Amino acid sequence: MPIRIFIDQGHNPSGPNTGAEGNGLREQDVNYNVGIYLLELLNNDPRFVARVSRPTPETILGTSNSTSLQARVQMANSWPADYFLSIHCNSNTNPAINGSEVYVYRANTQAYWLAQHILNAIVEQVGTKDNGVRLNPSLYVLRRTTMPAALIELAYLSNTADAEKLRNDQPAFARGIYYGLLSYFGFPPL
Repeated sequence: MPIRIFIDQGHNPSGPNTGAEGNGLREQDVNYNVGIYLLELLNNDPRFVARVSRPTPETILGTSNSTSLQARVQMANSWPADYFLSIHCNSNTNPAINGSEVYVYRANTQAYWLAQHILNAIVEQVGTKDNGVRLNPSLYVLRRTTMPAALIELAYLSNTADAEKLRNDQPAFARGIYYGLLSYFGFPPL
């Protein structure tokens, strides 16, 4: 039985719940692309089956921030997915802040260990700074999913070097997440 991975490409292309912008990039576009690359990697591996929240670049979920988040969680819970991964890009008013981090609901859980594997592999693949696995029980998608869930902040749109990676290395970010999953499950690469 393949492992079911739900990939949530954070934010909408327009309307409610759009993402951050920086250095000529829009978060929702980067999230969408990385999610599609990851979908292809996982669905080409017979050990996994994956679905995405936004199958097209124009897909808009919900009519407000809260209904957008509810729609993503509902899709994962009703499938039901075995694991939930939400893909995001970070931003900060300080352009020097950079790196990757992964948020989970609580420490010492399956989600926490998975997040560590994913973060390690992203840092290895893309060369971003390791900002650690962080706890954020207030995030709706981590709180309301019925399976282990991680919210991945790929890198900072507001940092020039990170933005360059987010622009040019989108397949590498997806590979990082995929290799993190392989590492977590103890699977060899195909």
